[in-house]
Amino acid sequence: MSCTRGPLAVLAVCVLLVAGSAGCGSSAERERGGGTSPTPVGRLLDDRDKEGRPYREVGQEGAPGVGIEVQPGAADGWDVRLTLRNFRFSPAGAAGVVAGRGLAHLYVDGRLVARLRAPGYRLAGRLVPRGTHQVTARLYADDGTVWVVDGEPVESTADITASEPGPGTTPSANARRKARARATTRSPAGGRGSPDRAGRAS
Repeated sequence: MSCTRGPLAVLAVCVLLVAGSAGCGSSAERERGGGTSPTPVGRLLDDRDKEGRPYREVGQEGAPGVGIEVQPGAADGWDVRLTLRNFRFSPAGAAGVVAGRGLAHLYVDGRLVARLRAPGYRLAGRLVPRGTHQVTARLYADDGTVWVVDGEPVESTADITASEPGPGTTPSANARRKARARATTRSPAGGRGSPDRAGRAS
């Protein structure tokens, strides 16, 4: 009777040992990084933009960049063109944070006028009345955080000036003839404003 129980007991112990070692192995594998969440991109700062979105700082190497070009359009309005570096637009509805991905916010005189997921945009003339205005493109991650390098948002700004129409000219024609654009940038990609032949860029 004891001979019958001996092998069964040994078999049961062996099964428990095998199951235990398998469980330990999978636990050790999890500790080595299997199934862990990906490393966060960049570092969140205390600073925020005017809308309250936090800054996400990344290193200079491989950092995203944006340049902006603004030209008077063929009709009333302005043609905005972005030049991107180490950055790709995400499709609408994208979420989370991926290095070098996201969207651009377009501002006129600090006021948000559009969220862009493409490099080209038509800026309505009513948003640029007579006078000098700043048109800024700033890059954001898909979670709404601002891409930042060296503590500064990745953005580019162009100054454009629309003059008052003279006698016998339409507002759009006058803007095309007399517009000036000047670009400044805090972006590795650089930026420039491109006026028409009568304008001057610096």
